[in-house]
Amino acid sequence: MFLIPIFFFLLLLPIALAALVFWIWMLISAIQNKGLTDNDRIIWVLVIVFLHVLGAIIYFFVGHPKRHQPLGS
Repeated sequence: MFLIPIFFFLLLLPIALAALVFWIWMLISAIQNKGLTDNDRIIWVLVIVFLHVLGAIIYFFVGHPKRHQPLGS
């Protein structure tokens, strides 16, 4: 009877913690990304904050690769 809730808790807890760590990692990356202009950086931070994990995933695939490009490219 108590096995099913415990199973779901043990299954979902690591996924939730991984999502939280990923969200924080993408937020810090957006703040420190030198490949973005100040306005782009503010927009990405707002997207990540308001869309949570979905915003972090979008940033990872769209904004994150710009980190290695020089400013203005």
